[in-house]
Amino acid sequence: MGANPLLPTPTGPYLGEGQLPADFYSFEDLLTDGDRETIGRVRAFLRTQAAPLVDDYWARAEFPFELIEGFGALGLAHWADPDSPESRPSNLLSGFLALEMGHADASLATFTGVHTGLAMGSILACGSEEQKRRWLPAMSRFEKIGAFALTEPHGGSDVAGGLKTTARRDGDGWILDGAKRWIGNATFADLTVVWARDTATNHVLGFVVEKDTPGFTATKIENKMALRIVQNADIVLEGCRVPESDRLQNAHSFKDTAGILRQTRSGVAWQAVGVMFGAYEIALQYAKEREQFGRPIGGFQLVQDLLVKMLGNATASCGMAVRLAQLQDAGIYRDEHSALAKAYCTVRMRESVGWARELLAGNGIVLDYKVGRFVADAEALYSYEGTREIQTLIVGRAVTGGLSAFVR
Repeated sequence: MGANPLLPTPTGPYLGEGQLPADFYSFEDLLTDGDRETIGRVRAFLRTQAAPLVDDYWARAEFPFELIEGFGALGLAHWADPDSPESRPSNLLSGFLALEMGHADASLATFTGVHTGLAMGSILACGSEEQKRRWLPAMSRFEKIGAFALTEPHGGSDVAGGLKTTARRDGDGWILDGAKRWIGNATFADLTVVWARDTATNHVLGFVVEKDTPGFTATKIENKMALRIVQNADIVLEGCRVPESDRLQNAHSFKDTAGILRQTRSGVAWQAVGVMFGAYEIALQYAKEREQFGRPIGGFQLVQDLLVKMLGNATASCGMAVRLAQLQDAGIYRDEHSALAKAYCTVRMRESVGWARELLAGNGIVLDYKVGRFVADAEALYSYEGTREIQTLIVGRAVTGGLSAFVR
C-alpha cells in the first residue's frame, strides 16, 4: 500500500541498525552476546521479509503463508525437538523475541505465540515422551502448525469451571462434542490441542486433533477489526473421534491447562511492550519529519509531551517484563506475577497507541502510516489470555492473603 506522496511517510520501526530507539534504558544489554545475535537475526527477518507484507495482508484479513518457511529457518523452536542438542532459551531471550514480534506486527506475534507457546507448550508440558517425539520435531521446524482450542462461544473468564466441550470414552478412543471460538491458526493448523471435560470424571483433559479429522470443523471468523492477519476460527466438534494415543497423557485437570496459560500470559506482556515500542518509534519518526508552521512538529511542547509519556509507559512496562523473566528463569515466579504484568503492560499499551494516533492526527487512522493497525490490534491483546479484570482479581487475591473476589 503506497503512502500519500504529498505527506511525509514515517520510516517506522523497521529501518535502521542496532538497539531499538524505544529501549531508552538499554534493557537489551542484559542479554548475552549470543542472545543479541539471535535477536539481530529475527529483527532483520522481520524488517526485510515481514514488514513489507503486513499492511496488505492486514487489510485483506489474510495470512502471509510465504513467511512460515522463514520462521522455521530462524530456528527459534528447534530446541523443542527431543533430539535437538540445543537447550531451551532463557525466559529473558524468549521475552525479547516476543517483543520483536509485537514490534513488527501483533498478528505475527500472536501466530508464533499460539504455535510455539500454546500448542507446542501443551505438548511439552502434558505430552508423553512418545507424543513429544511424534509431534514436536515437525512443529519445531514450522513444518506442522499448531492451534490451541480452549475458549468457547458462550464462555470466557469462567472457563475453569464452565467448560462445556465434552470428552466421552468409547472403546480405544474418545468422542469429543462441543464448540470453540476465537481459535487462532485453526483454519489451517495441522494439529489443534482441544481441551474438553471428561463426562465420567468431570476433569479437563487435552487432546491433539489432526486436521481433517471427521467431526472437526473450523470456520474462519470474518469481519474482525483487530489482529486481522490471524486466522481465528469457530470450531465445531460433532462426534469427533480421537484415539487414546492422541490424548495428552499428562494432562489430568484444568490445573495443567492453567500452567500453560501462566507461562504464555507473560509472553502477552512482552508483546504489548513490542507494540508500544513500535507505535512510539513510528510517532517519533513522524514528529521529526512532519512540518507545521514551518518546522517539524517534534519541536512543539505538546508533541514532546506525548512522546515522553509513550516512552515512559514503554520503559516501565519493559522493566516489569524483564524482572518477570528473571523470576521465571530463577524458578520463583507465581501466577500473580504473570497476571500483574499482563494487566499493567496491556493497559499502558492501549494508552500509548492512542497517544501515537493522536500525534499523527488524521494520518493515524490511515493504514499507510501503520499506527492505526497498532491501535486496532492493541484492543485484542488487551483482552486475550485473560482480561484485565481477571488478572486484577488474581493479583488482588494474592496481595490480600487469599481473599478471593471471583464470582462464585
